[in-house]
Amino acid sequence: MRIGIAGIAGRMGFLLAEEAARAGATLVGGTVGASARPAPVGTAILPDAAALFAASDVVIDFTHASVAAAHAAMAAKTGRALILGTSGLSPAAEAAVREASAKVAIVYAANFAPGVNLLFALAQRMAAALPAEEYDAEIVEMHHRQKVDAPSGTALALGRAVAAGRGTTLEQAGVESGRDGHTGARQTGAIGFSALRGGQVVGEHTLLFAAGSEHIALTHRSFDRRVYATGAVRAALWAEGRAPGLYSMADVLDIR
Repeated sequence: MRIGIAGIAGRMGFLLAEEAARAGATLVGGTVGASARPAPVGTAILPDAAALFAASDVVIDFTHASVAAAHAAMAAKTGRALILGTSGLSPAAEAAVREASAKVAIVYAANFAPGVNLLFALAQRMAAALPAEEYDAEIVEMHHRQKVDAPSGTALALGRAVAAGRGTTLEQAGVESGRDGHTGARQTGAIGFSALRGGQVVGEHTLLFAAGSEHIALTHRSFDRRVYATGAVRAALWAEGRAPGLYSMADVLDIR
């Protein structure tokens, strides 16, 4: 199996290259940005995304939301599977990814760590069991100081899981984020978000269900970014030869 990596010279790119080799796949190389640091030694650098997709069976992309739509379109054009781990996609970019998935297999996930995806499943089940009128849902996440989007894609996915468990959507449930000043009473059924930034925290997410008589919390902590790379390569191996469709890590892990 031939794996190509968009942004192979990045922090995640290095880990993806190592994990692809460890899994026994053929690493065809990757693309690098103009200001990127040197790619892993012995790695082929391909001139552009078109060359990357042409040379690969599956492409893994953890680069930037601004190129997600273009890479999805390239995947559809070449018939190559795409593993997309970029967060912060615009509604238009997400629509482009869905459109491309009609022609090719795309695994699109806010987080590729197995434990986080189990957290999503547990969040949905707990939200279904705990009435929104009694249990307020609050999500707290912390990441390294360089992270540019907030709340994190994982936090938003966790919020969507809670909303789904309550039979609604995140948009319909309402979001309370960045509270400051005189905000008034908390809206019943809304899902709260708090984003913390500092140091070099890889990723921490806590979902809290708070009622008048009890609190229940689910927490996941990532200590090494390699867990995301391992999960993405696992998704790439799973996606090879898969029918067209938009898949998640829940599909890869067979979480029901």
